[in-house]
Amino acid sequence: MHIRLKVYFCSSMNLEYFIAKRLHFNGEGHRRMSRPAVRIATLGIAVGLAVMLVAVSIVVGFKQEVSNQIIGFGSHIQVANYGSSNNYETEPIAPSDSILTVLRSLPHVQHVQEVATKPGIVKTEDDFHGVVLKGVNNSFDWHFFKRNLVAGDTLVYNDSVLTNDVLISQAIANLLHLEVGDRFLTYFITDPVRARKFKVRGIYQTTFADYDKLFLITDIRHIQTLNHWDTTQMSQLEILVDDFSKVDEIENTVFRSIANRYDNEGTFYQSRTIKELVPRVFEWLDMLDINAWVILMLMLIVAGFNMISGLLILILERTNTIGMLKAMGAYNWSIRKIFLYQSLFLIGKGMLWGNIIGVSLILVQYFTHVIPLDASMYYVSYVPVSLNILYWFLLNVGTIILSLAMLILPSYLITRIMPASAIRFD
Repeated sequence: MHIRLKVYFCSSMNLEYFIAKRLHFNGEGHRRMSRPAVRIATLGIAVGLAVMLVAVSIVVGFKQEVSNQIIGFGSHIQVANYGSSNNYETEPIAPSDSILTVLRSLPHVQHVQEVATKPGIVKTEDDFHGVVLKGVNNSFDWHFFKRNLVAGDTLVYNDSVLTNDVLISQAIANLLHLEVGDRFLTYFITDPVRARKFKVRGIYQTTFADYDKLFLITDIRHIQTLNHWDTTQMSQLEILVDDFSKVDEIENTVFRSIANRYDNEGTFYQSRTIKELVPRVFEWLDMLDINAWVILMLMLIVAGFNMISGLLILILERTNTIGMLKAMGAYNWSIRKIFLYQSLFLIGKGMLWGNIIGVSLILVQYFTHVIPLDASMYYVSYVPVSLNILYWFLLNVGTIILSLAMLILPSYLITRIMPASAIRFD
């Protein structure tokens, strides 16, 4: 007796799904479902989801690409002299080994490197150009510049021998007509004016033109000598982290580690994130999130209204069926569930095609970079896209939930259909 009741209960729980599947997938249902309005509803879901996938992929990819360019030149977090401003003529710090050990042991900190900066003027026989020399030592992480190297090689730091080699950008090389192996003079505004002769060891090229025209990478000991610093002094420590989304939280940890501590020269520290050092660029990138949300909302609204019109047509087509089900004692909610299941089939079909179209477009752009951009305007030479499984999953789940939620209220129309008039309805 208990077994029979259990089977009946399970069957009743699946009855709406069973009826919806029969109505949708049998021959008559297929003919009815192929009507233009329902096709348009399915197409609306497909196009909406495809646009949302592409839009989110582009926004995330664009933010990542531009952020990586800036971070490659300046790191995620900088620790500098408390009195230093945002210019490249800095006051020195001389961090102790204990400070360096503490910073390198902090959670999420991948790398800590010592750098020094100094403005100068590069002079060739025909041209001159203002630059900033960034001095590095054997602690420097070369991954970013190796990834963007177009000629020559990166610097090799020797503890015992000062090198005159420099790494310059393609923009500076073009401007001053320099190639790998060429030598040039750089003048520094000191009292008296000083000059250094450098040799081009390598040429890099990024899409961040503002920095490409600015930085030369060289041995840190040149800046230390020009500034009359000893070998323990530098402009700042650059900290690279493993998760940019947590950079503010990590910077707070760095600040707590260096607060109320001073270096070997009695100088206090300050720490700043790259977002604080280059606020205008990151404010601009944050505005892209607003654009993405606007696109998502518009596409969801359009897809939702398309599905509402499709559901109403399904109900009108099946008015006789609704009347018969009510005459046999079916509850309104059970009948509404039948049509919500049918709508779910349509949403699923639309989402399948939306995923195929959207992911295909993303993959084509990811591997071919077929859509270009003006790097001088957008900091990237092509439309960057991001292949992020989490965003893909959330967009799909969100589309299903919101689409079905928008259909619950229109399905209330079923409760207004009377069995007697519905059975006579043609």
